[in-house]
Amino acid sequence: MTKLKAVFKIVRPVNIIITILSVFVAGVIALNKNFIPIELFWSAVAEAFAFSAGNIINDIFDLEIDRINRPDRVLPGKILKISEAYSLYVVCLIASIIISFMVNLYVFLIIIFTNILLYLYSYIIKKIVVASNLTVALIFASPFLLGALTVGNINGGIIPFVFAFLIHFSREIVKDMEDISGDLSQNFESIPLKFGFANAVKLVIYITTILILFTFYPYITGIYSLTYFLIIFLILIPFLIYVLYKLYKDRSNRNLKRISFQLKLNMIIGLIAIYFA
Repeated sequence: MTKLKAVFKIVRPVNIIITILSVFVAGVIALNKNFIPIELFWSAVAEAFAFSAGNIINDIFDLEIDRINRPDRVLPGKILKISEAYSLYVVCLIASIIISFMVNLYVFLIIIFTNILLYLYSYIIKKIVVASNLTVALIFASPFLLGALTVGNINGGIIPFVFAFLIHFSREIVKDMEDISGDLSQNFESIPLKFGFANAVKLVIYITTILILFTFYPYITGIYSLTYFLIIFLILIPFLIYVLYKLYKDRSNRNLKRISFQLKLNMIIGLIAIYFA
């Protein structure tokens, strides 16, 4: 049972659920119909396997850093062996490719690209300042394009893609601030290490402000409905402002971890708003 829990933990179930929902929401918006076709379901499953593989290979490459930053993870805690993690990575990788091939050519190519990008990120891109943050934001926003392409209407995924890209970009900078000790020990050049902690906080505030302003665009232009606007205006924006306030007032590692989770929660709120749009 311990091994099973370790497998469940290493694939990041919350991230996988958000990924699947992102593909579904993008597909439903692109179709403009309130149902999930079988192709969309399999696209979401393929993306979930690809992201699971990415999480596993990232933990393998991050083992030494995680001994400092996240000793509770399954590899530093020796709950899973490295060889077992590699085997699980290969299984998820192959599953994502086979399933995507059965959907259509576009989905297959996107999954191949995603798998390559996830591996390159873990191997080398994460060591490149700014590029690492942009890459993660791109990866986590890509399910919206995947869902839209699955049903043949990429335009339906562009707005949620931008929304997800901005919120994940902010979250990755917060995670860099949280991981500063481990990154320093491994000579990683993260944004807070290269440009300073205070400048990293300012960058999160700037990006999140752009995100807040962008959330008005779909309603003002008539793309999304009043329901979307009410959820955004009454829930999402106040929550984002609260997160920025907490970041400005308290920069402790404990609070940064909390803010990282809250930004992920904001992503779910945004998904709900876009779905009801």
